[in-house]
Amino acid sequence: MKKYIQNFVKYRFLLGELVKKGISLKYRRSYLGILWTLIEPLLTMIVLTVVFGTLFGNNDRTFPVYILSGRLLYSFFSISTKIAMKSIRTHSSMIKKVYVPKYMYPLSSVLTEYIIFLISLIVLVAVAAVLKVKPTIYLFGAIVPLVIIAVMAYGLGLILATLAVFFRDLEYIWSVALMLIMYTSAIFYKPAKIINGGYGWLLDINPLYSVVSNFRNSIFGAPLDQRALLISIAYSTVFLVVGTIMFAKKQDVFILYV
Repeated sequence: MKKYIQNFVKYRFLLGELVKKGISLKYRRSYLGILWTLIEPLLTMIVLTVVFGTLFGNNDRTFPVYILSGRLLYSFFSISTKIAMKSIRTHSSMIKKVYVPKYMYPLSSVLTEYIIFLISLIVLVAVAAVLKVKPTIYLFGAIVPLVIIAVMAYGLGLILATLAVFFRDLEYIWSVALMLIMYTSAIFYKPAKIINGGYGWLLDINPLYSVVSNFRNSIFGAPLDQRALLISIAYSTVFLVVGTIMFAKKQDVFILYV
């Protein structure tokens, strides 16, 4: 463990540079730049509110906050895992030329998207203020799901990055899986009907739903759901452990396939 910590400290400057590069490349040749990080979720929230709120008769004043809180978490999870999955092949030229701890690439990918995600939370704060969703002491609990989703995305990113080196079609499979995750994360609807209909297990097997649920609890002034918390911690821990082991075992042969 001491060896890995020393190695991380040695290359921490490179990690920072990779994150800076990721952010600059994301908004290269964009007139709006990082401002789009604030505009895009706002526009998406408006569209989803009209479709799933107005047209379906949901008159809850705070419904836009409900949608936006779920959508922001899903967007980070989706984009970060996709980029982490491609990170090894994206940096194949660097891997072939110089030695760098290979886990730096999926880690920098997740951190890049996480920073952008944290910036986008400004929109959530603004919308909540406009719709008069009053902050409570439980708002501090939001830190827990925010940390959990970062660990979850990184752990899953390691698994996907390892598998994607050998199975290029994984990108298409993961896109379909993300669609299933989105529709079972209760982003656009209340989960009561699913639970009452006997399909609550769909929410339990979804790694993202428990995180989204507790994040919303914190925003709307409710304590963290302990069951959801345990499920999300279990998922993030398993992903991180399995991803770290898989990545460590296969990283030495990446160069033969990229």
